[in-house]
Amino acid sequence: QVQLVESGGGLVQAGGSLRLSCAASGRTFSSAMAWFRQAPGKEREFVAVISWRGGSTYYTDSVKGRFTISRDNAKNTVTLQMNSLSPEDTAVYYCAASAKKYYSGLDSSTMDYEYWGQGTQVTVSS
Repeated sequence: QVQLVESGGGLVQAGGSLRLSCAASGRTFSSAMAWFRQAPGKEREFVAVISWRGGSTYYTDSVKGRFTISRDNAKNTVTLQMNSLSPEDTAVYYCAASAKKYYSGLDSSTMDYEYWGQGTQVTVSS
């Protein structure tokens, strides 16, 4: 069974940075891992994904050049470095893991991920 626990959220001023971490238990080293976010009153949306080997990444357009996703399979962790934050980035951020093993695709739909963390709140003040 895969369990995901996010940390690193908080309150930051616009232009600031935060680093989110996702600690995974179970066999996630062979799965693509992703970050999603959900703002109040909105649907959960894709942010970034990293392939199971860590060699490929994909970002939603609004965070390209500002956010960086990375992973350490030896430590079973996935990190989202967020820079140049804006109030539009305010949301609950979720870590997600795919059940597809050794799959090279970079999926961006919530339906492609079977395991989810509880979320961590990111609030960016103007």
